[in-house]
Amino acid sequence: MLADFLFQFRDLFFGFNVFRYITVRSALAAITALLLSWYIGPKIIRLLRKHQIGEEIRHDGPESHLSKAGTPTMGGLIILGSVLIAVLLWARLSNFYVQLILLATVWMGVVGFVDDYLKVVKKMKRGLIGRYKLAGQISLGLIIASAIYFNPEFVHKGINSNTSVPFFKNLEINFGFLYVPLVVLVITGTSNAVNLTDGLDGLATGLIAIAMLTFAGIAYVTGNAIFSDYLNIIYLPGSGELTVFCLAVVGAAMGFLWFNTYPAEVFMGDTGALALGSSLGAAAVLIKKEILLVLIGGVFVAEALSVILQTSYFKYTRKKFGQGRRIFKMAPLHHHFELKGWHESKVVVRFWIVGILLALLSLTTFKVR
Repeated sequence: MLADFLFQFRDLFFGFNVFRYITVRSALAAITALLLSWYIGPKIIRLLRKHQIGEEIRHDGPESHLSKAGTPTMGGLIILGSVLIAVLLWARLSNFYVQLILLATVWMGVVGFVDDYLKVVKKMKRGLIGRYKLAGQISLGLIIASAIYFNPEFVHKGINSNTSVPFFKNLEINFGFLYVPLVVLVITGTSNAVNLTDGLDGLATGLIAIAMLTFAGIAYVTGNAIFSDYLNIIYLPGSGELTVFCLAVVGAAMGFLWFNTYPAEVFMGDTGALALGSSLGAAAVLIKKEILLVLIGGVFVAEALSVILQTSYFKYTRKKFGQGRRIFKMAPLHHHFELKGWHESKVVVRFWIVGILLALLSLTTFKVR
């Protein structure tokens, strides 16, 4: 909104012409979100402490985490507030892609907030019942999938149910009517994977920043006719506007990391984790990079798979041998390395390094064709 307002004065002063450029508005969105998170962060943390909205630590988790009991949670409000304000100021709100990714962020932010509120304020141990949370994720996936599948522009181009295949030149898979459940799976899986990863100080926050920075670059070239043609990827007019949103998330995440790094002053809670996870999944879906998301978000995938494998193997061995056995010392995967003797900060930084390497590898797929 602010960008459009300032752009109107370009005839009075040529400098206002810069607000037409996605790169300028994206940079401003990142800076705005960063500064906002620094500004509102301490205020929200004080508010959470005042109302004793603190994290309850699992007693079956690592013993080193018991000291974190009472640390303010629901800090995802810092990220969400910073992102939304930055996007409202610098993005074009009439843009189809921006509207859908904002919907994904706010939708799951509300679901996460309700879950946190029930757990922390109402002292309901399980929080929001799993099937209700899943219903929220599936509903969001159906809305986004339908908006893409029935979009006249996508239908006209014949890409409404397509997704790109990395490493191969001009190769796309047309899922047909199966595209809808694919989108539901991506949105649901990503939001849950980020939520599972959010178990160490700064871990999920840093990884989200890395993944969103990567998607910012991909969104920019996808929305640019020249760059997309050069790289042989699907050209989606208007999708470059997602760069503004993605960099706003990067800025907000970096600002939140100021308070969330070890030892954390605040946790994002489900309010932040579910919202950021769904926005990451939505970004991948909107620019037709659902498969590439598995590589860019490889750490999130590994964390989710570790839980699935651990749970499945434990149930299988308990049924077969009468006693459950484990693959990992503890799941999700970050707890496994903690119990192997790695300090929490070492696990976080090493997982960040893996996330950066996967992001760089994903970018090479655009030339290895």
